[in-house]
Amino acid sequence: MSGATEFYPGKVVIIGGSIAGLLAGNVFHRMGWDVHVYERVADDLEGRGAGITILPGLIEGFRAAGVDETEQSLGIELPARIALDQTGAIVAERRFSQVMTSWNRLYDSLKKVFPAERYHTGMNLDRVEQDEHKVTACFADGARIDADLLIGADGLRSTVRSQFLPEVKPYYPGYIAWRCLTDERELSSATHKTLFNRYTVCVAPGQQGIGYPVPGPGHSIAPGHRQYNVVWYQPVSEQGLRPMMTDDAGRYHPNGISPALLSARVKLEMQELAPQVLAPQFAEAIAKGKWLFFQPILDLELTRMVFGRVAIVGDAAFITRPHVAMGVPKGAGDVLALAEAIKNSGGDYLSCLTRFEDQRLRVNHNIVARGRYLGAYMEAQLKSEDERHRAETERVPERVMTETAAPMQYH
Repeated sequence: MSGATEFYPGKVVIIGGSIAGLLAGNVFHRMGWDVHVYERVADDLEGRGAGITILPGLIEGFRAAGVDETEQSLGIELPARIALDQTGAIVAERRFSQVMTSWNRLYDSLKKVFPAERYHTGMNLDRVEQDEHKVTACFADGARIDADLLIGADGLRSTVRSQFLPEVKPYYPGYIAWRCLTDERELSSATHKTLFNRYTVCVAPGQQGIGYPVPGPGHSIAPGHRQYNVVWYQPVSEQGLRPMMTDDAGRYHPNGISPALLSARVKLEMQELAPQVLAPQFAEAIAKGKWLFFQPILDLELTRMVFGRVAIVGDAAFITRPHVAMGVPKGAGDVLALAEAIKNSGGDYLSCLTRFEDQRLRVNHNIVARGRYLGAYMEAQLKSEDERHRAETERVPERVMTETAAPMQYH
């Protein structure tokens, strides 16, 4: 009706337009809130993380966000897992059904169902202000947006977190993850036979590799049109990171270097090292990869997730090592817990935030601890000879194969 005022339970500003931010945006939009999402990057996001393991909680979160998908429609179902040694021989095998997908597939599904006019790009948050009546997002371009609630979902380099907890910094345990995507048709028939249709881990000395198929261009899961995703954990000292994050023009990128700026020297050194330390099937996939980058492995945990009318979710709050594959399910759990608390708040948003915080702090601390346990072998590689020897002795291929990216009890 012309001139009518639309009613909303409240207004929420979401900082960060990646998966956690879009999950929150869609869930709150479906709850009837006046929702706007603000993303600092001016263009569409893409390629973050490449491969994703679908674990419990992910589908529940996507359904709540209005994404009508199943595990099978989102990705590629794998019936088994294998472990390879450095020679490429299979040293362990087990039936273990899981579905693998890609970051782009999940992001596009969420973006498609979120109102485009409520998603704002190129918006750099400068600071957050609040009083007893409202919270205000203040942007670098001078824009000021008032709301009842602000959700910080702005990831690893969270501006929201840095304002409220400036002393909290991510911990670097001494290793990185190379990530590589290779077109299925580029692999030799022998390598394809070993790697495809199974989740594969490589337990080479001092290294660890993980690989699995993911949807290809256009999110295709048709045979011949898929991609192979490799994650290679490699020990690198903190001092050794700087030259790796310096581009060919000599510019240092302390917050991470994009795939497009990766030095040709660094890329060549990585491709030359791979066949020396990894199973040959993994080395081949890396050599034929059309898209690759690396990320320093980090973890971070908070003692608080709520600051007045501000709640922090996803990787803005807790960063977990990728061994647990819980980045997306963890963010979904945060969003669902926040939404549920608000639904049961009777309109008293501030009191409900404390209940949300208490619940998710317990869960997220457990997930971080699990990631540290699974990453202990790689973390030991730059420590003393005794610690490296002990880590090697304790590493059992069967256990690595079954515990990596596996469902966990964390409630």
